[in-house]
Amino acid sequence: MHKLSIVLLMLAAFAFAQNAPTQKQDKWEAPADAAAKKNPLQSKPELAAGGKKVFDRLCKVCHDSGSVQQKGPHLDSPDVQANSDGALFWKISSGNSRSGMPNFSSLPDGQRWQLVLYIRSLAHKQ
Repeated sequence: MHKLSIVLLMLAAFAFAQNAPTQKQDKWEAPADAAAKKNPLQSKPELAAGGKKVFDRLCKVCHDSGSVQQKGPHLDSPDVQANSDGALFWKISSGNSRSGMPNFSSLPDGQRWQLVLYIRSLAHKQ
């Protein structure tokens, strides 16, 4: 009987730990080390054209500002543009399953950095 009590106590503790309140995460923020990364293509803004090609192929379906069916945020919005280049790269790479943003870690680093350049170029078109 003593062993059964210990097992039940352990199961209860495990269940409590699994259901313990978690910190609410309203914001999708990159870890500090990822956010601090610099875009190695920053001095080559002409490469944003390659980012636009990737955007049109993979991202436009959710981030098309002219579409009624837009699912993701406007990439020219102040909230998006307030992210560092490293944070944008991390978000593109990692995705966010809670919001439906797929991860694009399978894209070569260069293409993801080109996407960041393209996103930055959108702020200048307002």
